Amino acid sequence: MIFSELYSAYYNAVAGILTKAAEPGVTEKELQNQVIKKAFSESILTILPTLKSGRWPLLKDNLSPVLSHAPAMPLTLLQKRWLKSLTDDPRIRLFNISFPDLEDVKPLFTCEDYKIYDQYSDGDPYEDEEYIKHFRLILSAIKTERPVKVTMTNRYGKEITVRFFPKRFEYSLKDDKFRVIATGCKFHQFNLGRIKTCEYYTGNGPWNETPEAAQIKDLTLTITNRRNAMERAMLHFAHFEKTAEKIDEMHYILRLKYYADDETELVIRILSFGPHIKVEEPESFINLIKERLILQKKCEIK
Repeated sequence: MIFSELYSAYYNAVAGILTKAAEPGVTEKELQNQVIKKAFSESILTILPTLKSGRWPLLKDNLSPVLSHAPAMPLTLLQKRWLKSLTDDPRIRLFNISFPDLEDVKPLFTCEDYKIYDQYSDGDPYEDEEYIKHFRLILSAIKTERPVKVTMTNRYGKEITVRFFPKRFEYSLKDDKFRVIATGCKFHQFNLGRIKTCEYYTGNGPWNETPEAAQIKDLTLTITNRRNAMERAMLHFAHFEKTAEKIDEMHYILRLKYYADDETELVIRILSFGPHIKVEEPESFINLIKERLILQKKCEIK
């Protein structure tokens, strides 16, 4: 792995301890807080005691650092090349992220090195300045829980104006489009690319209140690991909170938490796995699967 959160957390924790230890009058509790902030709960029992015992010879007996300078962890060339590849993706501009000191770095791969199949060709205009401006304004509104007012084109080609609280973005790899998940209006979600104008809503009245918390539901799946189904499922559902349990060599239990607004999209994704994924519970979701299959059967070409 180029980047490993589990692997680097311990290095970041030790680096935090050494940086903090260089401050005059630092206490052991303050060093322990670095572990709490940067590592895992069980790490409290190992990291600082290991440093104090001398097994990791980086702290003196008085808890001052052995190093004469603050620790640094510069990126490797491989990491820089991977980051350089990300800058080739037009979607990266949406987030207004800069990657300094990569001008002379050769990318690890480019868009010409891979081909995405089963994807529509009419994706969002990621390099359009108006699209970028709308994305960034809505992203800021999500973070600050502020309402927005937009003018957009609906599916019938009619221009409409709505106000709502944006909750989050959802990206569809198949459609290559960003959707805005909203509350406070009759539209629960819509394509970002349909927006013509976008601004913060500053009107007064009872509507202008903090949105209600989104409803979270649980889903339990059984995965039969044929045709690499388990790995594909973990990629498909990567953005969901989940736990996985191995039953035997061929079967896994996957438990997901999802927002109620994502239910239709989730049904479609699960059906794409065919017989390799079975919904165990809840019964309401099983019924959604049945209803979708019945509709597909009715549309079958004879």
